[in-house]
Amino acid sequence: MVVFGIDPGYAIVGWGAISVRANVYKALGYGAVETQAQTDFNRRLEIIYDEIHSILERCRPDALAIEKLYFQTNKTTAIKVAQARGVTLLAAQKLRIPVFEYTPLQVKTAVTGYGKAKKPQVMEMTRRLLHLDEVPKPDDTADALAIAICHAQAAGSDLRRVIHQPDLLR
Repeated sequence: MVVFGIDPGYAIVGWGAISVRANVYKALGYGAVETQAQTDFNRRLEIIYDEIHSILERCRPDALAIEKLYFQTNKTTAIKVAQARGVTLLAAQKLRIPVFEYTPLQVKTAVTGYGKAKKPQVMEMTRRLLHLDEVPKPDDTADALAIAICHAQAAGSDLRRVIHQPDLLR
């Protein structure tokens, strides 16, 4: 199974593709789509869409895993992130790639076994699980890989199979 993880944003969109076979993870590629602050926001959305669509078209993953949106105080930033997230979801939809969403708590739990793990712990475990020499940079890239790992673990669970294949209950 190939899983494509996305850490949504509008300045930096982290992405990472992993393969999973018999609970062994391998990074296939990772990086970030970056847009410049002085660029018109609509143009930034276009850049994100074009680059993510192009990468997905080449990668052809079995699933796209993306972090669920949450915001605490800055509604303007949350709205812009939501718009950037939307063009990413559109790219996946256009290529008929199933999308799965995970909260930061779910990602931390899947990668470290502890839902309140700190960012450095998540990044180090991501590096170890993928057998990488160093933690991918920028942080958004490491986060995207962690989100992909989270989906790989959830997709292999009996619960996930039942949720997406209700006929298994009969």
